[in-house]
Amino acid sequence: MDIKDFTGGSYISQPTGYKSFLPNTINRTFTWDEPTINILLEKATLHLGALNSFSQFVPDIDLFIRMHVVKEATISSRIEGTQTKIEEALVKKNEINPMKRDDWQEVNNYIKAMNHAIERMEKLPISSRLLKESHKILLDNVRGEHKLPGEFRSSQNWIGGASINDAVFVPPPSHEVNSLMSDLENFIHNEEIAVPHLIKIAIAHYQFETIHPFLDGNGRIGRLLITLYLISNKIIEKPILYLSDFFEKHKGLYYDNLTTVRTKNDLTQWIKFFLEAINQTSEIAAQSLKQIMQLRHDCQSNRIIKLGKKTPNAKKLLDHLFTQPILNAQNIAQLLSISQVSAYKIISDFVNAGILKETTGFKRNRYFVFKEYIDIFYQ
Repeated sequence: MDIKDFTGGSYISQPTGYKSFLPNTINRTFTWDEPTINILLEKATLHLGALNSFSQFVPDIDLFIRMHVVKEATISSRIEGTQTKIEEALVKKNEINPMKRDDWQEVNNYIKAMNHAIERMEKLPISSRLLKESHKILLDNVRGEHKLPGEFRSSQNWIGGASINDAVFVPPPSHEVNSLMSDLENFIHNEEIAVPHLIKIAIAHYQFETIHPFLDGNGRIGRLLITLYLISNKIIEKPILYLSDFFEKHKGLYYDNLTTVRTKNDLTQWIKFFLEAINQTSEIAAQSLKQIMQLRHDCQSNRIIKLGKKTPNAKKLLDHLFTQPILNAQNIAQLLSISQVSAYKIISDFVNAGILKETTGFKRNRYFVFKEYIDIFYQ
């Protein structure tokens, strides 16, 4: 099917007066004659390929993966209304302001859900089962915990509006969800249709958000689906590309372009927006990796090397900071198997070297942050 002939679906009147949107199935070959898509697809593919190649040459790349995951969880949750910062997501729950603990829990649930899904893909393909498992973790003990965690919805949901009658968008009725998700799953795994991977996941993400199969958490699971697809199909070897930052910065366009597919059957504009997201995000991710490598080299070669006999412990601490860039003296004492007095001495060395910065302003219960590193993830 030429994407210009694609129809998103139809609005179905329901007995109580509202109209729900029933999307058409997507398990088919898509073609196009829009030159802009070809150009954007080529750029996105090149930049994503370059990012993937570059990541394989980064020493100890797994050290930095956790921060990419934390950033994604923080921003993807922010789109849904949470206010947790990256630094806050990295400390323990009991050390967070009680007013912020619900948001902290949602972000950390997303981290757990993402890590679980990536690990499970070694044995389980992208599927409704995998998404349900991730969804169950996502909604554990947070707002939405009573909205069927780990299960597709059995009632009607809606987006925006004070009630379903003035909703911005009403997804398909619950009895249509299983068949629509089955079609989506078949599309993802159908190797007989000739659709490039980046076009395929663009369409799959749109379809998932349109089906809205869960009562809560659809946005986060839908964005997680993008990364899972790229990893599953070896487009990227490591989970280093996430689109939530781009979607959050262009939130209005993100929702408008999804809506335009449903209201005007304009799949072309959505695909162009999605490819531009891949293009820009890949460039930013590659630049971030370069900055991380430069920072690590600078810290190793120009800063901790001056600590003499403390250098072995300093190197161990520095490596740890690239996975956990906010610590207190107790954390460091446990990590290095030293006393807290010795921990404060090495903290002082790291502060003087410009690696750590005290952030609380307190005399006790102080936390120290590897600010240069965290700042890279705020770009």
